[in-house]
Amino acid sequence: MYQIENVLRPYVWGSTTAIADLLGRPASGGPEAELWIGAHPDSPSTAIHPNGVTEPLDALIASNPRHFLGSESLEAFGPRLPFLTKILAAEQPLSLQVHPSLEQAREGFARENAAGLPADSAERNYRDDNHKPELIFALTPFRALCGFRSAASARQVFEHLAACMDSAAMDVPDIITGVIADLGQSEEPAALKAAFTRLIEGGRKVSEAVVEVEAVLRSGAPKEPHEDVLGALLDINEAFPGDPGVLISLLLNLVSLEPGEVVYLPAGNVHAYLHGLGVEVMASSDNVLRGGLTPKHVDVPELLKTVRFEALGVPRVEASGTEFGQELYRPPFTEFQLQRIELAPGSEPVPLAQTGPAVVVVVSGEVLLDSPKSDLQLQRGGAAFIPDIEAPVNVHPIQGATETSVAFAVTTGLGN
Repeated sequence: MYQIENVLRPYVWGSTTAIADLLGRPASGGPEAELWIGAHPDSPSTAIHPNGVTEPLDALIASNPRHFLGSESLEAFGPRLPFLTKILAAEQPLSLQVHPSLEQAREGFARENAAGLPADSAERNYRDDNHKPELIFALTPFRALCGFRSAASARQVFEHLAACMDSAAMDVPDIITGVIADLGQSEEPAALKAAFTRLIEGGRKVSEAVVEVEAVLRSGAPKEPHEDVLGALLDINEAFPGDPGVLISLLLNLVSLEPGEVVYLPAGNVHAYLHGLGVEVMASSDNVLRGGLTPKHVDVPELLKTVRFEALGVPRVEASGTEFGQELYRPPFTEFQLQRIELAPGSEPVPLAQTGPAVVVVVSGEVLLDSPKSDLQLQRGGAAFIPDIEAPVNVHPIQGATETSVAFAVTTGLGN
């Protein structure tokens, strides 16, 4: 087993304190958005050998993939760690985004390579050849936009805005009346696509409509019965005034997660995290197609090819417990599953659910990882990479501990 040091990404939307407070270390003084725990080549963790020598985790794994990953993971996903774990702390909304399917990622990555786009080009849609299904485990109250609501439900919100404008003797923008007509189409996928396309391609007219919508809502127009989504709209507009994503948010489910609740995000699901701290797990990829709420590159034609225009319920993941009391979260992806382990002082050790390689991060207290081959003690904020060959691993509370310890572990979803 290897203790690992992880890379902090200082994106501007990040909280300045949440990750530091969680892991029990001083804050950097700037935004701390994501802590990457894994072997993605853009920001691999650093593995610490027993003799103190350090090595990038992706290089360590590449030195003997079968030893570190195991035969099953190697055959399913190739010679790379198939998942990436992050601690994510959103103080402001992230970009409105969607992730490609595996087929789309492979085709798009090859196409952009053939076109000669540099790997770090701002015009790139595809940074690698992998898909990026993901989940988020809320550590604090967490808000997100996630997938399309029904066309009928979204139409009611836009009709409410139009009525508010009529009552205020304001002209209803053509963009609003157009979206209402779009959402009235009989075929729901076509209705959602038409409304989404109108908003993302509307340019200046959409920005002007956002200004008018904000004005009528700030003037005291009633938000009921849509106060949640219209309140979120105003919050989003404060961060990205006039952005098309402000109105696109009304097409999407607004999700409020309590600590311990989990949602997963498959390919084609339009989403944006708005605020909160969580453990995020995904297939090891950095492929993002953006649709708003960002100054970064937005490729509308490629985005429209990637989005799945269907209304879905919020894709929650419920915990499945084991006889040892830990919580397992198994989304419908083979790349990963998440485990939460809570150890009271003096409690019995918990066997780590492990299929292939695993990573562990401790967010409270202190734990001992113990296998027939080695052991490793981790304090709050510490993390480890566990090769497949180390299994079985037990997670122990530290002898004499006076506080409950909590750790998260990620391994593959093979065999689920």
